[in-house]
Amino acid sequence: MLEPLRQGLPPLNLAAASDAASCALSARYEAVREARQFTRKTLDQWDLGDRFDDVCLVVSELVTNALRHGLPADTPRPTAPDPPVRLHLMRWTERLVCAVRDPSGDSPVARESDDSSAESGRGLFLVESFSDSWGWHPMAGALSGKVVWALFRLPRPVDHPRPGT
Repeated sequence: MLEPLRQGLPPLNLAAASDAASCALSARYEAVREARQFTRKTLDQWDLGDRFDDVCLVVSELVTNALRHGLPADTPRPTAPDPPVRLHLMRWTERLVCAVRDPSGDSPVARESDDSSAESGRGLFLVESFSDSWGWHPMAGALSGKVVWALFRLPRPVDHPRPGT
C-alpha cells in the first residue's frame, strides 16, 4: 500500500493552466481505447503529438488500473448514468499532468514481480518509468475516491523573435 503521494507534483493552479481537457469513461474495458483516442486528439490540438507514445502508455495504465482496481464489484459495467472514471489532461507551459479519478479510496499498490513474462502487475512500474513523477491523493469534500496522477515535463518554449525586432 502506498501513502498518498504529492511530492514531485508542483503546486497546480488550475486557473493558470494553459489548457485543460477531461472525459468521462464508462466502466468497460473499451474505455481504455477511448482514453487513448481522447489523449491523441487532445495532444494533437496542443501541438504535443510528439509526446503521445509516453503519455498514451501512462494514460492506458492509469485507466486500466482504475477500471480493474478502482471500481466496486457491484459497479454496473455496460453503462452507467454517471461514468465512474474520469481522465483529466492539464497543460502548463513546462508540464503536462494526466490524472485519473476513480471512486475507490484504496491506495494504488505497486507490485514487485520477478516474472518478466507476467501479463499484469507492472502498470505502476511503467507509469513511474515513463513519466517524470507520479502519485495519488484522496478526493476531498463531497467527492469520494482518489486521483492518480502522472507528470511529464515539457521542453521550455523557444522564444521566437518578432519580425522587425
